[in-house]
Amino acid sequence: MYLNHLTLLNYRNIVECDLEFSPKINCFLGRNGMGKTNLLDAVYYLSFCKSHINVIDNQIIKYDAEFFMLQGKYLDGDREELVSCAVKHRRKKQFSRNKKEYERLVEHIGFIPLVLVSPADLSLIEYGSDERRRFMDIVISQYDRQYLDNLVVYNSALQNRNALLKTLESIDTTILEVLEEKMCAVAEPIFKSRSQFLENFIPVFKDFYIKIASEQEVVDLAYTSHLQQDDSLQNQFIKTRERDKILGYTTHGTHKDDLQMTLNGFPLKRNGSQGQNKSFLVAMKLAQFVFLKKVSHKIPILLLDDLFDKLDTDRVTKIINLILSDDFGQIFITDTNSIHLNNVLTKSNGHFKFFELIDGEVKENLMG
Repeated sequence: MYLNHLTLLNYRNIVECDLEFSPKINCFLGRNGMGKTNLLDAVYYLSFCKSHINVIDNQIIKYDAEFFMLQGKYLDGDREELVSCAVKHRRKKQFSRNKKEYERLVEHIGFIPLVLVSPADLSLIEYGSDERRRFMDIVISQYDRQYLDNLVVYNSALQNRNALLKTLESIDTTILEVLEEKMCAVAEPIFKSRSQFLENFIPVFKDFYIKIASEQEVVDLAYTSHLQQDDSLQNQFIKTRERDKILGYTTHGTHKDDLQMTLNGFPLKRNGSQGQNKSFLVAMKLAQFVFLKKVSHKIPILLLDDLFDKLDTDRVTKIINLILSDDFGQIFITDTNSIHLNNVLTKSNGHFKFFELIDGEVKENLMG
């Protein structure tokens, strides 16, 4: 499946565009702030029902407009799929497939598998465990609907438990027990899904890193969870209740799971160079692509935002050679430098389109 046609109105700084894409390589060129990432984000939105940049939909609407609209036409063999979205101020978001609106947005997740590589991925290394759990959740949710449902149940019960812990009044232990039972019922399946995913994911990730960097750089990912302890999660909740009341939040559970990232046996955050960090993250995303392709039996769309930043020529060349192989499908690439993109285009056998963005206006360019 690939995105054949995109229609857009009032999406961040882009007023309007009507674009037809190549099934292989699509390049967006422009200076910083011109709208390259916004256009890429619109493609992301049609897969995940939300922006990669803004948590709040209303903030995506162009500052002087009342709404934004996206419509994507996808080709899957001989079949055409139409995915549409409209967001208005103070109105419920409308999201539909083939003109039939979804009752629950989670029903759309995974229909158009997609992998995004962006500068924001650095948060996986620099920030807390929330970001690394989010990475696992995004991947698994695209092929396992039950996992996503379990997350919704767990996070709802967690939010209610934390709200109770923050109250200054005495807490009804019975209510805490009910919430903890809900969390425990779905925590084990969440843990098992993450464990199974990483068992298959990590070897592929390591292989990609070697192909991008070298065999002399040894990388690893290690999964840590409270559910790996001998004590049950229910007992952990009981033992930490008084401490949780003092702190005002839940200190144990799958919402504290983490991925330890290492380079040559040491924490990546403290020991990795900018190029090594970027290579580590790109390897993770390419492994994500391969994994989704295998489990979904679809070729995901690949978005590469500012791929060339912080990477030397050798590593960039290796990455380009990987993504231009027959294993990959439709690719969207952004950059400020036409030289980088031209190097990609010369290896793409003519299967490309080139778009230039200037102050939110998008024009197809025949350069290559």
